[in-house]
Amino acid sequence: MVILDGTIVNVALPSIQSDLGFSQSSLAWVINSYLIAFGGLLLLSGRLGDLIGRRRILLAGIAVFTVASLLCGLSVNPTMLIAARFLQGVGGALSSAVALGMIVTMFPEPRERARAFGVYSFVASAGGAIGLLAGGILTQEISWHWIFFVNVPIGVVAGLLSWRLLESDRGIGLGRGADAVGAVLVTGALMLSVYTIVGTGTYGWGSVRTIGLGALSLLLLAGFVARQATAKNPLLPLSIFRPRNVWGANLVQFLLVAGMLAFFFMSSLYLRRVGGLNPLQIGIAFMPVALTIGALSLGVSARMTTRFGARRVVLPALALVAAGFALYIRVPVHSSYVIDLLPGMLLLGVGAGLVFPALTTLAMSSATESDSGMASGLLNTTAQVGGALGLAVLATVAASQTAQLLGAGENAASALTGGFRMVFGISTGLLVAGILLSATVLRGTTEAPASEHEPEAADAEDAA
Repeated sequence: MVILDGTIVNVALPSIQSDLGFSQSSLAWVINSYLIAFGGLLLLSGRLGDLIGRRRILLAGIAVFTVASLLCGLSVNPTMLIAARFLQGVGGALSSAVALGMIVTMFPEPRERARAFGVYSFVASAGGAIGLLAGGILTQEISWHWIFFVNVPIGVVAGLLSWRLLESDRGIGLGRGADAVGAVLVTGALMLSVYTIVGTGTYGWGSVRTIGLGALSLLLLAGFVARQATAKNPLLPLSIFRPRNVWGANLVQFLLVAGMLAFFFMSSLYLRRVGGLNPLQIGIAFMPVALTIGALSLGVSARMTTRFGARRVVLPALALVAAGFALYIRVPVHSSYVIDLLPGMLLLGVGAGLVFPALTTLAMSSATESDSGMASGLLNTTAQVGGALGLAVLATVAASQTAQLLGAGENAASALTGGFRMVFGISTGLLVAGILLSATVLRGTTEAPASEHEPEAADAEDAA
């Protein structure tokens, strides 16, 4: 449901923009308001799952998400939609933060866990595929408001099934603490940083406002790190980063999601504003990506991860995603879908379908039952924060490049395409950085995942 909501909104963005009067740079807040609440609260939500029970947090998240979806559908102006999307992000954080932690506790054997992570990625991809098609149909045939209303029956069914089928767990107790101060600091830092970046389209990167707010967001982030180092019960104990696979896989995912979310956002606008496609056609155009991700993540990725090791799957998969982005750098104004767009989408789908389950395996390889919720929240946080910051920066860059090209005398279609090309180039660079990071930092995992106390086993297998 959460992934469906993300893709269904991407398809409807052009219609939302024209109906509610968003500018191109402010349109990113339809995505960012959701992602910032989501990313900022995932750590706290995951820790709350460890403390008071993951099933309770899941049910609370589904309820909040469902109510917020109803409010999104009822929105009549940009402010109301952005506020409702923020609330939706809160519900998404509560429900998503505990999902991977539940998989860790339910499937302790590495081979079964790899298959479970593959199913998890498949379900997410299925939501993406359904969202792309349903978003096009609902936006085209009824109204963009219905892309949010559709979550209400899904949320009701998901809540009832979760309440009935999932076993209740007690958690380790609230006495261990949830670090609300740390949650406030990190959420404030993330929200302020994205707000600052989006504002550069109006005020510029070198303005006093941009520099001042940017410095304040860094100060809040530094305060969060200091808090985690000294708090009795930190939200995110810094020791969790000791295994290099944990921080390496999280950082790679940060770069990957930043590039992918910007790609989908800009491609949607390109297909609508340059290609002239309607919402249904945009949804169909993106279907090869989602279907390929789903097909590979269900079985192929798990088998390859089990046979070759997660690290050996990550490197070529990232290269495929980077190649897919690179094909879009020279996309023409008047493009052919089959020749200019489809090959890149297929490369992106194959690479993403292989890389996400493998990265999840690496990032969760050191998680135990008592901290699996926190590890799950961390992995989701890096994805959402990467998406939010990447989209904020690249949407601003695209708008700035388009304005410069318009000022140089190019027509609207050519100027828009120039801005989109720049984003595709930067996204390619992010993936190249992810490949280099994976090659130098990530280590292979043994049949029983190596813990932070067994680095020799992982290093020996990597050397072999």
